[in-house]
Amino acid sequence: MRRRLATLENWLDPHSWLATAVVTLIAGILRFQGLTSAKGYVFDEVYYPTDAWDMLQHGVEWDEKSNGPAYVVHPPLGKWLIALGEKIFGNNELGWRFTAAVAGTLMILVLIRIAYRMFHSVLLAGTAGMLMALDGFQLVLSRTSLLDIFVGLFVLFSFAAMVLDRDHYRRRLLRALEDGTKPRIVPWWLLASGALFGLACGVKWSALFFAPFFAALAWAWRVQARRSAGAPARFRPDDLIWGVLSVALSLLFYLATWTGWFVTSTGWFRHYREAKGLSEPPILGALLNLAHYHHEAYRFHSGLTSPHVYQSWPWQWMLLGRPVNFYWPGATGCGAPSCARQILLLGTPILWWSFLPALSALVWFGIARRDWRAWAILVPVAGGLLPWFYYAVKDGRTMFSFYALPALPFLILAVTYVLGAIMSAPPGSDRRALGIVAAGIYVAAVAVCFFYFQPIFIGQVITYEGWSHRMWLGSRWI
Repeated sequence: MRRRLATLENWLDPHSWLATAVVTLIAGILRFQGLTSAKGYVFDEVYYPTDAWDMLQHGVEWDEKSNGPAYVVHPPLGKWLIALGEKIFGNNELGWRFTAAVAGTLMILVLIRIAYRMFHSVLLAGTAGMLMALDGFQLVLSRTSLLDIFVGLFVLFSFAAMVLDRDHYRRRLLRALEDGTKPRIVPWWLLASGALFGLACGVKWSALFFAPFFAALAWAWRVQARRSAGAPARFRPDDLIWGVLSVALSLLFYLATWTGWFVTSTGWFRHYREAKGLSEPPILGALLNLAHYHHEAYRFHSGLTSPHVYQSWPWQWMLLGRPVNFYWPGATGCGAPSCARQILLLGTPILWWSFLPALSALVWFGIARRDWRAWAILVPVAGGLLPWFYYAVKDGRTMFSFYALPALPFLILAVTYVLGAIMSAPPGSDRRALGIVAAGIYVAAVAVCFFYFQPIFIGQVITYEGWSHRMWLGSRWI
């Protein structure tokens, strides 16, 4: 039972923290260096930094032309985080991109610690972090002031708390068995996961896609822990109670992200019921007005089917079928007659084209090895991608590849798992040596590929010919 209920005990291992610090430092340098080199607004920065600056002045999004509240369809937290950078550095490129770069760097730190806790390997943890650090897709979104990087961060935070809750639950079960007492477990980390998930929804509603998948995963881990402890593995009422409390915390923290709208009287639909001649009692009236706001925003999202030159479908995302052009100003000074300068939202090709083979292998490992880690990775991948397939088929909704960002850490964990499996042969064997060499060659190839494409990730001036050579899929990338 001790073996079956075992969890990571040496989480303070100095080697793991050294690897975490080194990889996070590399990631931070890549994300902050030249952060302000792209002048003006990049792609959808025309919306969110402007909203963030207005929120600093008025507490809510504001329409300067009409001098009144602006109608927006995303919750406020992501814009408040952008506003934090603007509060510190001003309404400029550094101000509105600073917190995105912090969020992108933090994602890598959290991913390393998750990988270490799941794989119990400093090497694999560092590899997971380095693969994300060297991904152009995550790099571009870390260097531009869009909302998706914040969604990805809070979803990953919520998952990390779930993994900690799994370990906490198993440790308390084991302690109760050793002491011969009835286990009384308060799942603090599960409650924290709920709160963090509410913050993810407070950036974008698309975080909700993960809710049923995370809930199923948390419940399955509890059932498996009780089975490992020799206890009945059936559903227990306290599973439901703590799950409901976690959901309640999600809702509470989500509502907290609307504080600016609640405490002012100028937000869009803030006094909708009063304007319609309906009763608007304290607190309840505000909540009813917010519910109406949400209904109208949902109608907007549901009807968003306008074609866009850079839109793509979910089945294209992992194949890099249609990246998004973020920035294309005029360029000179490259030493050639024709120059180019672009920021292209494109994943590092060698890394992204390995996602589908890695997921296929992970399904096999999950079935053949009955390894909880395989399903812990596959389930969030499904939560981050499958709902988009549904809406693409159902109503042809306008979509972009950056919607895949919250699923990216789990895709990288899938690759890391497979690399670990390749290297997992008995020490000293030829197969282990070949596996280590193959994994090393793969990571080196990802690094070379990243630095080859880096000029079009960060908007560096290069020759037009050099830019053209990087358009591997021709018109699909142009």
